[in-house]
Amino acid sequence: MGGVSAIGILREIILEAIRYTAKGEWKVLILDGGSRKVVESAVKEDDILKENVISIEQIEQKRPMNTSIDALYLLSPEPHIVDCLMADFERRRYRRSHIIWTSLLRPELRGRIEKSPMAREQIAQLQVLNIDFFPSESHLITFRDPWSFPMLYHPACNPQVRSHMDKLAQKIVSVCVSLGEYPVIRYYHPLNPTHEASVLCTHLARFVQDELDQYAKYHEDFPPASPRPRGALLITDRSMDPFAPLIHEFTYQAMIHDLLPIKAGETVYYKTVVNQGEANEEEKDMEINEKDKIWVENRHLHMKDLLEKLVSDFNKFRADNPQFAESGDNANSLNNIKDMLAGLPQFQQGKEAYSLHLNMAQESMSIFQKCKLADIASVEQSLATGLDEDYKKPKTMADQVVRLLDDEGVSSPDRIRLIMQYLIYRGGLFPSDITNLLAHARLPPQDGEVIHNLDLLGVRVNKPIKDAVIPRPALFGKKALLAEGSEDSALSRFEPAVKVMLEEFVRGVLDQNLFPFTKPHLDATDGLTAQESISQASLRSAKPTWARTRPSAMEPRQRIIVFVAGGATYSESRACYEISRNLSKDVFLATSHMVSPGLFLRQVGDLSVDKRRLDLPADRPRPKAPAHLFEREPPPPKPRAPSPQPPTATMNSMNLNAPSRNVGPSPTKSAPNGAAPTPSLGTSRLTPDPSKLSKKDKEPKEKTKRSFFGSKK
Repeated sequence: MGGVSAIGILREIILEAIRYTAKGEWKVLILDGGSRKVVESAVKEDDILKENVISIEQIEQKRPMNTSIDALYLLSPEPHIVDCLMADFERRRYRRSHIIWTSLLRPELRGRIEKSPMAREQIAQLQVLNIDFFPSESHLITFRDPWSFPMLYHPACNPQVRSHMDKLAQKIVSVCVSLGEYPVIRYYHPLNPTHEASVLCTHLARFVQDELDQYAKYHEDFPPASPRPRGALLITDRSMDPFAPLIHEFTYQAMIHDLLPIKAGETVYYKTVVNQGEANEEEKDMEINEKDKIWVENRHLHMKDLLEKLVSDFNKFRADNPQFAESGDNANSLNNIKDMLAGLPQFQQGKEAYSLHLNMAQESMSIFQKCKLADIASVEQSLATGLDEDYKKPKTMADQVVRLLDDEGVSSPDRIRLIMQYLIYRGGLFPSDITNLLAHARLPPQDGEVIHNLDLLGVRVNKPIKDAVIPRPALFGKKALLAEGSEDSALSRFEPAVKVMLEEFVRGVLDQNLFPFTKPHLDATDGLTAQESISQASLRSAKPTWARTRPSAMEPRQRIIVFVAGGATYSESRACYEISRNLSKDVFLATSHMVSPGLFLRQVGDLSVDKRRLDLPADRPRPKAPAHLFEREPPPPKPRAPSPQPPTATMNSMNLNAPSRNVGPSPTKSAPNGAAPTPSLGTSRLTPDPSKLSKKDKEPKEKTKRSFFGSKK
């Protein structure tokens, strides 16, 4: 999708800060481990070096002294990083220091710097950039913090929730400031909560509102003037939609993260074979990122549509390369295409890209057939939507679930996902029914912990004996369904709650009881119409512009930020892209981390594990500044006295055959074995002239005798 990109916005913010700091002068850029990851997520090293930067160094590592040049520090506001910075001040490592923090520095750390005479003397500039986040896609932002899930939902983490939510609020504010938005804030507020974490969104929304108000108070230029309608921030959490991380999604990105061994960390890799069938065949980790045009264009397609498009695009690729198009082979199947790619060494980059996506698509479809995902998905869709394929109330769901649990072809993770979805659909089960379902699935009793832990996410697990059997009501009531007869609707009827929430928000009908405002007296006067009528330019002046009923393609698009606490799914990411495209908005999904079904099962299971076994970063020893930063450098070696030099020039000019200048005859030494006598060195110029000797020099000197250790005898 074209237009604005979170990656591009972050890139410009970082490069502009580097460009206008110590403008026109050469400088050294100093990063730390955390800020380096932020910079690398959006900016290339070559682009940084073009901005009068002679080198990029890391503050924790050993660095040379450079007192003749300025340093630009781009640092994370952590205590050990402040220690590293103070060590540099003590050394006076650089001429002047320009310091930029990625987010707000805590008062005690800021006070430590301000009270230091050395720091005040060397600091030329001090500012906060608010870039503490990682844009992984144009409209997808993560904090790379999978530990946020247990911090928010594990019962033993309650004492640490407040500090963790403070950090989340700071990061969300960084996203808003970077996007130039002072948004209206609404948050998910479950109507009949049963879990302790039901107040999560309420508190987080108020923390974010306070931080934004504080930022605006001290930054008169925020928000920047813009013709865009005022933005919106919708804060939800993982408990709003427990189906989304459990159901099988068959769009390309969601499907490969569910079924394939994708390595998803700071970068996303998939191990595949390149140059298959050739002499240079090798297994290679291929990176999947925004630079891959095939990936960007196709990641949200349904797998059925993807296979057709890959074949079509590959045939176009052949047509654009006539020397390759001469082949008479048929390119209408994945196997034929892979065979043709083996004969295309001259187009290595395109060859590897197509090989990667063809391999991933083929492997995904192989698992789809092997694990009977069509049968599983048919049941899942009825459980998640409450409607069967004919859009009627489903019947015999228990029998269908049990039949799949008994099937040998269904994998163990799919069985437990199916039980969890059935439990959510029924609004809880009797404990004996849960035990029977686990027995049918041939799952160990400890897997029941994963099911029971759903209670911590607001899902009712155990149903009282006298309770009526009432299916779990839909969060947003009945929504518009796909038209009957749609070919792919049978296995894709379910839409994540985030999509329905966004649709109702844009239409101005989002329930204010379910999603209240943080400032209802200011923001909810006329609902969404009031929000859309206030542009960024009029926010401070309170001069509203006239609302437009329907934005045109040329009009500025409203920016909507959706934050999902506890992790978001790839189906929710797809939904945000679709709303952006279909409703002329720019929707950015922000979250602590992306959740695949496998990761979700592990994290829910860990909610009953001893907290000490989770190895949470908050429980680890705090990082310390490296010791070498505080070690005094050895003093430079003292210059040695010059050793006496041999009289080379004099000896070179000696002429042993020249007549002696001495007054007396030249003494000679007798040579052994009757050889000719050897002239003494007294014939050379080294012999002093007696006429020039002083009286003291002419007097004979008494020879001093010394012992072995040098003492006189």
